Amino acid sequence: MVCHHWYWIRVRELCEGDVHDMRGCCAFVRGNGCCGAKADEYLQQFLDETTWYNHIVLGYLLPTNLWYPLPHFLQTWLRNYLAGTLLYLISGFLWCFYIYYLKRNVYVPKDAIPTNKAMLLQIYVAMKAMPWYCALPSLSEYMIENGWTKCYDRVSEVGWLPHLLYLSLYLVFVEFGIYWMHRELHDIKPLYKYLHATHHIYNKQNTLSPFAGDGEDSPWW
Repeated sequence: MVCHHWYWIRVRELCEGDVHDMRGCCAFVRGNGCCGAKADEYLQQFLDETTWYNHIVLGYLLPTNLWYPLPHFLQTWLRNYLAGTLLYLISGFLWCFYIYYLKRNVYVPKDAIPTNKAMLLQIYVAMKAMPWYCALPSLSEYMIENGWTKCYDRVSEVGWLPHLLYLSLYLVFVEFGIYWMHRELHDIKPLYKYLHATHHIYNKQNTLSPFAGDGEDSPWW
């Protein structure tokens, strides 16, 4: 592992007693002296947090013998999958109940309400996309837990100004990536034909529903 000079300066500071920031190269030298031990201790916070999330979601939704023997990464993916699916279905059904039933013809004209068949097809396509949706956050959690990122545990470790700057840059990069991904799905004809065309079947006024939103940024849409 080759690190920049300033990283090694920081590692030296850490080993001399500064334990507020365990990121950087320190995460890659764990097991080698005091810095490695501190890195393990710091990264354990992230592992403990995701384990806690897994126990909350999976513990309430599934029998213990079905999920507890699974490796931590698969537990995390399963937690994201189940929680994401429930959030998608519950929020979509509540929206439809309020807008299409309780407030029928108030917010949406009668001829703009999609049919049950259209909404079921949207749910079907979204369910095909959901495993891929859940793979990316599961992978990012795995990278954080193993010290492959510069993720920090508390805002106080970097300060509010850098934190807000990082957040802004993150949002810019995400929107930039989504824009170009969507543009290329239109420009590259095979990708449009086999992956993205499905999205445009259900984004007309009289077919669009909240159930069409989940797959918006996935390859299936």
